[in-house]
Amino acid sequence: MYVHVVSRQSKVERSIMVAKMAASIAERGEDAFRKVFKFYKRRKPPPDFSEVIDFSKKSANELVFAAELDHDSLGEEAAYRAGLRPVKDWRAFGLQGYPGFMFISNPFLPGSQQYWVKQCLKTYPQKPNVCNLDMHMPPTETVDIWGKSIDSFQKKGTRDPKTLLEKLRWVTLGYHYNWDTKTYSAEQRSPFPADLHALSRSITAVCGFPGFAAEAGILNYYRSDSSLGIHVDEAELDHTWPLLSFSFGQTAVFLLGGTKRQDPPTAMFTRSGDVMVMSGPSRLLYHAVPCLVSAPTAQPLPLCLGPPPADRVPADGLVQAVTEEDWEVCSRYLLTSRVNMTIRQVLGPGQTFEAAHSGAAGHAKFRRGYDDERSAEATPNSKKSRSGAGHQLH
Repeated sequence: MYVHVVSRQSKVERSIMVAKMAASIAERGEDAFRKVFKFYKRRKPPPDFSEVIDFSKKSANELVFAAELDHDSLGEEAAYRAGLRPVKDWRAFGLQGYPGFMFISNPFLPGSQQYWVKQCLKTYPQKPNVCNLDMHMPPTETVDIWGKSIDSFQKKGTRDPKTLLEKLRWVTLGYHYNWDTKTYSAEQRSPFPADLHALSRSITAVCGFPGFAAEAGILNYYRSDSSLGIHVDEAELDHTWPLLSFSFGQTAVFLLGGTKRQDPPTAMFTRSGDVMVMSGPSRLLYHAVPCLVSAPTAQPLPLCLGPPPADRVPADGLVQAVTEEDWEVCSRYLLTSRVNMTIRQVLGPGQTFEAAHSGAAGHAKFRRGYDDERSAEATPNSKKSRSGAGHQLH
């Protein structure tokens, strides 16, 4: 095994150099975020990940501190039934300079992640939910994305052309985001999944937001060359509630910036099972995912994606066991992919779209860009964005 050891002095020197460069960029009014985004997105030479925060390790970092959780909001039995570890065992962190941001390092019980991966690949893309394929394919061809893909996935070797599952880039749940008007509306809505609502409500309560209502979800499907462009999530009409993010599969680099593109971002790894909560001052910060990180050949899938112990899946719990046949497809998909779920509350207590649309809040723009290796931050009105190619539709 190759271990890269960096002396404390060299780390300090590099940090000082990065800080000076960022300050120089900010002083000139340049897009500091984009420069860092391009640095981590590049292929040749590959980026240096030594400055990326890794919450899965216990190494000290002056930016990271332990976050406070409400242990009384989720009892051990309730956590177990939701497929979560006891709250006392959660490893939750905050970041200096980012009030309202919380990072929870994989709070899931062993085996629980398999259920959510299966839901993202098999269940949630089903109608009446909306996906990028609906933008350029007739409804009859996108009715059963899973069923039309599994035969090809179960074959050995290279599969060409790509299956519908591999062409999936995004799925919307609950209130469906309108890519043309960049708003939500009462008319474009389907029932929000009860299981995902329960999971989101449990985690947000522990983070200090009891009563959170999961009303909209956006699922992103990353292939090995995908990236999520620099954006702010601001289409929701009430920003007092947090943005909740779940990651499964391959590791990615997540960049969290400031309120302006000139603010240099902080880079961190987000691994399978990790949860991020953006609230308060951090709710409307710029963020992005420039790249996925190649898994080691000896361990192509994270160990936390293994099956649950036979006695750890309650028959009446939120999380159910995944069949071997289903997991065979899911695990092959994840060998080169990452799935992310972002959950939002759209409306505040007593708020309606009709009242909001009479003012400026109803027209809030969703500055968000998805891009892959071929299209860095393409505009939402481009032909590529309407086809759904390269994640651009959000």
